[in-house]
Amino acid sequence: MRTYLDFEKPVADLEAKVDELRVLERNGNAVSIGEELTRLEVKAAKALHDLYGTLTPWQKTQVARHPQRPHFTDYVQALVTDFIPLAGDRLFGEDQAIVGGVGRFRGRPIFVIGQEKGTDTETRIKHNFGMARPEGYRKAARLMQLADRFDIPVLSLVDTPGAFPGVDAEERGQAEAIARSIDVCLGIGVPNVAVIIGEGGSGGAIAIASCNKVLMLEHAIYTVASPEASASILWRESGRAEDAATNMKITAQDLLRFGIIDTIIPEPAGGAHRDRDQIFSATGDAVEAALDELAGLGREGVKKARSEKFLAMGRKT
Repeated sequence: MRTYLDFEKPVADLEAKVDELRVLERNGNAVSIGEELTRLEVKAAKALHDLYGTLTPWQKTQVARHPQRPHFTDYVQALVTDFIPLAGDRLFGEDQAIVGGVGRFRGRPIFVIGQEKGTDTETRIKHNFGMARPEGYRKAARLMQLADRFDIPVLSLVDTPGAFPGVDAEERGQAEAIARSIDVCLGIGVPNVAVIIGEGGSGGAIAIASCNKVLMLEHAIYTVASPEASASILWRESGRAEDAATNMKITAQDLLRFGIIDTIIPEPAGGAHRDRDQIFSATGDAVEAALDELAGLGREGVKKARSEKFLAMGRKT
């Protein structure tokens, strides 16, 4: 069953009527309603297209968090064959908020790392809602170093509200683990590509997204802190999250203009969850194009290109 967001109510009403007419048509309980059904389908599709063509940053935040939006595991199943998950940081333990491993992407070997949020109560608890502890980032750094050793590109799929803020995480060195992961991400000699598939929250996202190419889904968000956290900091009032989202420039369109990301991946009207096959195909094509662009640079060329990319962000006038 499709889940609608609050601002989608006009579309939900139209699509409910379309569904009712389809049931009547299938059951043969009404006079010919073909024309009316077609008219309503066109009207609903146009309403959805118009709505998603003018989303506010706060509405995009809601879409990025949609419970039916594809997660890390979905992308891996669709894009990566022969995937072998690798666990543990070799220092403390296993953190299942970050999942990683090696497989094949369209015929080429690749290491894949990303946050998994889970899809129901059990899996969300298992993966801690995509919020990693230090061992998660140390595992990510270990896998990136392993990829560097075997000269295999890295693909990061980013979807997290942020690093886990609990006391136990701080006790085990959360800040150091994130900083080390960023350092490894910036320093490896193999191409790395990040895709912001949902939420790209704070250092929890940057830890695995400091890559040669940063791609972003059309309705994803990428931010220094969640709108709720930013509102609490700026105005001491988390209820002003919508104001924070509007002012922080967290959308793909704003970030492309500022040079923070490199490519926007178009989503189906209504968001990635409306047509999973389409978004998987579009994401795969964008990742392949990014890897092809980086191919042949050599280890030093890859490092230089990545360094210049991030240094250029601070030089913009």
